Amino acid sequence: MRFSLLGAAAICAVAVALPAWAHHSHGNYVDTFMDVEGVVKEVHLVVPHSWIYLEVKDAIGEPQMWALEATNRTGLERIGVTPDYLKVGDTVKARCHRLRDGSNGCLLGFLKAKDGAVKDWDGNNAPPPTDF
Repeated sequence: MRFSLLGAAAICAVAVALPAWAHHSHGNYVDTFMDVEGVVKEVHLVVPHSWIYLEVKDAIGEPQMWALEATNRTGLERIGVTPDYLKVGDTVKARCHRLRDGSNGCLLGFLKAKDGAVKDWDGNNAPPPTDF
């Protein structure tokens, strides 16, 4: 009986861990960075991932809505991002990994806020780029 309880516990642990591990795959984003600039329309600092929605002008000047995925709220709070850090209407610049399918979205690496501060929104504590 003891062996079967340990076995069941191990199976349960693996069943819980595998979906969590799979959830953190970033395979739907390209490996290279791109820069995008726009006006903040919405900010959602939540768990498991935070989101910023930007209105970005396309090549002919038409507004397009972009969804930028970031690390969780707790990770952002550690670097000084609070609910009032970004406000609707702020113009920001992001360096991110675009979605592989070419749709308007990306995984945030760095974000330059209205005040000029550059922070790592991916949760890796990477130093900010010098050319941003």
